[in-house]
Amino acid sequence: MNGLRAIAKTFWIGGLWVIGIIVAPVLFASLDKMTAGMVAGKLFAAIAWVGLVCGVILLVDQIWRDGVRGVREAAFWLVVAMLACTIINHFAVTPIIANLKLQMNHAAEGLFGGGFATWHAISSLIYLVQSLLGLIYIWRSE
Repeated sequence: MNGLRAIAKTFWIGGLWVIGIIVAPVLFASLDKMTAGMVAGKLFAAIAWVGLVCGVILLVDQIWRDGVRGVREAAFWLVVAMLACTIINHFAVTPIIANLKLQMNHAAEGLFGGGFATWHAISSLIYLVQSLLGLIYIWRSE
């Protein structure tokens, strides 16, 4: 299980960092905002699904290794918090942003831009918190 745990941590947390720190900024520097936003949105959705699968693997691994005692470990709660960030961002905030984008396509940006900017900032903050929790998780697991 050690190998699977290492792969899950690397794939999820490394993916969060690479997409958020490298890929998204490069997309927005290289492409028009509409195309960059569409591609970035697809990448963030993909890493959310990766996170859901890898997070469950990490939680099951923690319980498998430590039994019920594993629930008392900080690592367990860091993964739970990261999963909560993923669930909130992917299933609550992202649909709101998608709806606001549709509204922006049908009206002047000034009318709906504030809502989009606010929800985008909330999503970015959740992603940042999740990435920092991942950093703490990696740091503590060594």
